[in-house]
Amino acid sequence: MRATRALIHLGRLKSNIAAVRAQVGPNVKICVPIKADAYGHGAVRVAVAAIRAGAAYLAVASPQEGIELRESGIVAPILLLSLPIPEELPIILEHRITPLIADAEFAREVAVVARETFEATGEQTAVHLKIDTGMGRIGCEPEDAAELADIVNRMRELKIEGTATHLAVSDSLDADDIAYTEEQIRRFTEALESIRKAGIDPGIAHAANSGGVALHPASWFDMVRPGILVYGYPPAPELADRVIVQPVMELETRIVFLKKAQRGQSISYGRQWKAERETTIATLPVGYADGLPRRLTNNARVLIGDREYPIVGRICMDQCMADLGPESHAKRWDRAVIFGPDPRGPSAEDLARQLETIPYEITCGINRRVPRVYLDT
Repeated sequence: MRATRALIHLGRLKSNIAAVRAQVGPNVKICVPIKADAYGHGAVRVAVAAIRAGAAYLAVASPQEGIELRESGIVAPILLLSLPIPEELPIILEHRITPLIADAEFAREVAVVARETFEATGEQTAVHLKIDTGMGRIGCEPEDAAELADIVNRMRELKIEGTATHLAVSDSLDADDIAYTEEQIRRFTEALESIRKAGIDPGIAHAANSGGVALHPASWFDMVRPGILVYGYPPAPELADRVIVQPVMELETRIVFLKKAQRGQSISYGRQWKAERETTIATLPVGYADGLPRRLTNNARVLIGDREYPIVGRICMDQCMADLGPESHAKRWDRAVIFGPDPRGPSAEDLARQLETIPYEITCGINRRVPRVYLDT
């Protein structure tokens, strides 16, 4: 076991799902995104924990992510959020991964493969229609939703299981953004109604991401798809009090070397940091190849014991150094927390703020060479 490891607190994951459940009520389904290796937390273990905590659906971004879950024995519905290429369709359908349908051309592609795949049984393939209400990514226009639904509904190989859209600025408290989200919800509602007026059941309607869950009850419909909330962070700092969650991942390492540095002595590549006084330098076996961004050079802190210390000098591929000061009592092999839930130290949100990014990027960036250790806490 490496000194550097990611502790995954599955108990907190379950508590976060419970917090989402308390927010949306008992009748709204929860779909947990497991894409990007469950935002870096480990897809299979997180998927199992999410299902046990009440998730009705899982969602992935690539066929390979869905196949990994199926080959691990997971039988819950898996929704594919990104559009695959035609060559991927046979294996998607064989593994009962549910694709999104955004246009008639793709619907026909899916129907042909479904006919070939399930020729012996006549089994229908579940699909979800995708409506673009303002994200500008994938989906048909809301005014074309009924026509697309009719085309898919006439294909005996396919069954409309759900209808989805995605919200672009649901995590913002800006008045214009709130109005934009409300307009997206209105357009989606009208698209659903047009499908029903055509005599077609749109199935499970879903739109809300974490921002929608926290801020827009009208977006909840039949199912919500909270991502970052489940993994322990609000979709925006100003929404932290809307749904109370706890970080699930904790990135820790240990001090492997201690040395005295004299005043003026430089540390690491490029000599970008020099000691201003005699001090103690701790070497930590974690670097940018593990997911500690190099851009945090001379701009990050680490929790050792009950104190934070600055990470100094350029962050290396596999190591970094911390300035413990002249009076430190830290010892070799002591635990050092790069980020986690402890309020005394940095969180992934703190690192994200320093990099002007989002916590998703921090947790997703933890390399698979870093062992995941799963805890029930």
